[in-house]
Amino acid sequence: MDYSIKSDSPEKLSTECLLLGFHPKRKLGPTASAIDEALGGVITRLLKRDDPEGKPGEILTVNLLPEGKIERLILVGMGKKDELTVSSYRKALAAAANALKATGAKQAVSVLHEADIQDKPLAWKIRQAVELTESALYRYTQTKSEKDQPKPPRLEQLQFLLDAESDVEAAESAIKQAQAIASGMKLARDLGNLPGNICTPTYLAEQAHKLGKHHKKLKVKILDEAGLEELGMGSFLSVSKGSREPAKLIILEYHGLPAKVKPHVLVGKGLTFDAGGISLKQAGGMDEMKYDMCGGAAVIATLGVAAELGLPLNVIGIVPASENLPDGAANKPGDIVTSMAGITIEILNTDAEGRLILCDALTYAKRYDPVAVIDTGTLTGAIITALGRHPSGLMGNDDALCESLIKAGESTHDRVWRLPIWEDYQEQLKSNFADVANIGGPDGGSITAACFLARFTKDYKWAHVDVAGTAWKTGNEKGATGRPVPLLCQYLIDQADAA
Repeated sequence: MDYSIKSDSPEKLSTECLLLGFHPKRKLGPTASAIDEALGGVITRLLKRDDPEGKPGEILTVNLLPEGKIERLILVGMGKKDELTVSSYRKALAAAANALKATGAKQAVSVLHEADIQDKPLAWKIRQAVELTESALYRYTQTKSEKDQPKPPRLEQLQFLLDAESDVEAAESAIKQAQAIASGMKLARDLGNLPGNICTPTYLAEQAHKLGKHHKKLKVKILDEAGLEELGMGSFLSVSKGSREPAKLIILEYHGLPAKVKPHVLVGKGLTFDAGGISLKQAGGMDEMKYDMCGGAAVIATLGVAAELGLPLNVIGIVPASENLPDGAANKPGDIVTSMAGITIEILNTDAEGRLILCDALTYAKRYDPVAVIDTGTLTGAIITALGRHPSGLMGNDDALCESLIKAGESTHDRVWRLPIWEDYQEQLKSNFADVANIGGPDGGSITAACFLARFTKDYKWAHVDVAGTAWKTGNEKGATGRPVPLLCQYLIDQADAA
């Protein structure tokens, strides 16, 4: 899709569809008021006739205008003018994008960004509009027959109307960033939505290679099980023993600076299907365990965004990819494995496998002498109990790093909420037979999972993002969300801006 800036005066505007915001009591913004005047007050009359409340996301579509060069209008409720929030603005944008898609228009112009939202700059408002429009236009088609594929949207161009005094350069930069991030989210969603019989560890590695061929500054290396054995990754390898699909360690290296500059390292859990192993999950909803690789998909996608934007940073992506299935060779409760770090682990529950593959990947990350390491994965169902499905869980050993992620989350609305990983919780991971147990009992499950990982991250700044509640939606809207791609990308953009 093409996004661009348009600088015509409102009275000369020509478009197939115009998106205008309105507030309760039929209050219009400056551009909407000028267009209303140019159209002879038709907008005010329509709002008065139908009397919409102006709640965020409320839509009034006008498919025919009697005169002028504007073919149709989409009037979008924005909420009370002096009480606009990030959430209400995003709700309005999402509703507008869906209404626009339904019109069948090929070209449209938006002025929704003229609303004032909590001191957010123009660039932020436009970036949100692009990302939410792309999200609304997303279609999953890979495994649908041609006759059952959803009808593609006709929309080809969306322009943002700016006055002469607006910062066009900042707006165009925002469009570029938003398109790159939206592309990354689409990749992450596509990978997440694919079934486990297609998106295997090998397939995930192939997609990383494909991305590497597209970006010259992105180098991809894949370690097979023999290579993992040489590294002593006994914890990681133990998870794949019950599967016929071989494990892979996917490594992506992006160099936007000389190689001697320390990198930021992202680690993503890549369980392409998780049945729980011998500690078998319940059948209901088990199909959704194809989403257990969403953290890995997000890391692969984020490396692609970094390369697309040419960020002046060095970034490493590490994705341990495996399946977790029951088999005669699979891990058993009570088994003890040795991690790459030399720490022995008693496996009390084979369904707590994400931490078993992540711990070896986190040990591997140490060789890069990183600025910081961020791992992400659909690690614990307990995080949904604790936080619901709005924020992702955040834990870490460095306050400044965690604050940077909180800031990036607030900026993108891909939010996180920090939980403690006090030393007190480590008591729950004690084992009579190994250095550490892989679960800490029913209390504070997300925290004890992070405490387990913390034992392998003592040599660098580290943060853990648990996306079990945010990486996909369930129910009628079932599907991958693309989170935490916006969070990770914004973190990297902020680091590049601060350098």
